[in-house]
Amino acid sequence: MNRPKVAFICVHNSCRSQIAEALGKHLASDTFDSYSAGTETKPQINQDAVRLMKELYGIDMEQTQRSKLLEDIPPVDVVVTMGCNVTCPFLPCKHREDWGLDDPTGQSYEVFKKTIAQIEGNIIELKKRLTNS
Repeated sequence: MNRPKVAFICVHNSCRSQIAEALGKHLASDTFDSYSAGTETKPQINQDAVRLMKELYGIDMEQTQRSKLLEDIPPVDVVVTMGCNVTCPFLPCKHREDWGLDDPTGQSYEVFKKTIAQIEGNIIELKKRLTNS
């Protein structure tokens, strides 16, 4: 059976959705394919997120990822929105959920680390649910 395709989407696709894509690839590539995208792009991934992902997981997001638009990714089975108090972009899918994560941009490293830990836990839970479905 083909692995489900999971899209992590947020308006700018520069921070939370990029972290989720990286952690999805790192922790759940045996269960699902991870993508991230937004309705706007940024010239680079959030540099605090890049530094912390290198520090915490040894993942260099700038080597393997870039800010992408919704039309830059393939059709997906699952859409995960990050939760940003704006109307999230719509993408056709079989399942959709919102993780309700506040944007850590401009916050302390501790806030970033907490957000990354929440994303890691959510990725592990999503992997369990997709494995059992």
